[in-house]
Amino acid sequence: MIRSLKKSVFEVASNFSKFSQQNRSKTFRAKIFALLNSTPESNGINRYIDSLVILTVLVSVVCIILETVQDINNSWTREFHILDLMTIFIFSIEYVARVYSCCELEYYRSPIKGRIKYMLSASALVDLLAIFPFYYALFNNKTLDLRFLRIFRLTRLLKLTRYTCTLNTLIKAVQREQYVLYAAAFMMILMIILTASLGYLFEHEAQPDKFESIPTSMYWAVITLASVGYGDITPITPLGRMMTVVVSFVGIGIFAIPAGLMASSFTDQLRLDRKTFEDEVRKLASQHELTPDQLATLEIEAQRLHLSRDVFQEIINRVDIDNSACLHTQTQTPTNTQSCELTLEEYRKQVSLWRTIALGPQSKDLDALMLNESKTTALERSIWKSLNDSK
Repeated sequence: MIRSLKKSVFEVASNFSKFSQQNRSKTFRAKIFALLNSTPESNGINRYIDSLVILTVLVSVVCIILETVQDINNSWTREFHILDLMTIFIFSIEYVARVYSCCELEYYRSPIKGRIKYMLSASALVDLLAIFPFYYALFNNKTLDLRFLRIFRLTRLLKLTRYTCTLNTLIKAVQREQYVLYAAAFMMILMIILTASLGYLFEHEAQPDKFESIPTSMYWAVITLASVGYGDITPITPLGRMMTVVVSFVGIGIFAIPAGLMASSFTDQLRLDRKTFEDEVRKLASQHELTPDQLATLEIEAQRLHLSRDVFQEIINRVDIDNSACLHTQTQTPTNTQSCELTLEEYRKQVSLWRTIALGPQSKDLDALMLNESKTTALERSIWKSLNDSK
């Protein structure tokens, strides 16, 4: 274990040394950007910072959850407060650093407008939400319920979406299947309304307090169709119970459609993303041998797609093998003269075939069709006449 720890420390020190050398001529802003984002110049340092932020988020969320247990909160109040200050310190530095360095991206190039545009982006708003409750409570602790602010700190979990492409993949999957999902949602709403109406019709007289109206019956309809069945509202009439059995079976199929669609679409989207990545590798490799910078960029993209190093290397090896096979095929291609000889031989075979057709039993019928100007071109008629003249 000590040997492994020494190896890890040596690797971190080596990466920091390489990072300093590669970014020696860069501006301070560019160095900050490389520390926070995956770039060819990051040299893996950004992964250490990402790991620190992820660990901070998890520790913070665990503390927020444990604070709600009164006995634990009474014993660890001071420790929870110190940990909260530490996490706020880390999140605040990260937020300021990201706003400061965002101008390195072309989209946020303008020093003022670009930073404002970045601050209004989804990821920046999530980072702001992570620290907002602390600073709001610090300056306005008399105008808002602090218990609400403590629970509101759980939005820090959203910061984890920055470090995974799963949410982006899910959004793409939903966009691909949105019209089918709309149809499924329509069917679900239709079934809920119909079930609630029937429940109200059959049960209102027997249970006027529970099936008071159709909107009230919708709660029972949803938990019945979703096969949850809390048991707080149950039909007691024969018709109501019979209808519930039928609706439960129908609901299993109707409510399972969106889940099946999303699972299938999510899997297809992952496959498409990986296929796109492999196509990009092939495109770069077809032009020339991959340079170290290009390999570093492709490795960053592979990390974004959560491809393991083994899978990434397998794709690179497969592309190399395909390129080698293609190169071997090209070296085996006949020369210009040989190619022309082969083409001439193929041409002679075709002429011989058409001469056989011209001499065949259907030659008279074909002759009438071939000489019809509405059915053939002048070149086709000329070739046909040449074949007939050679009889």
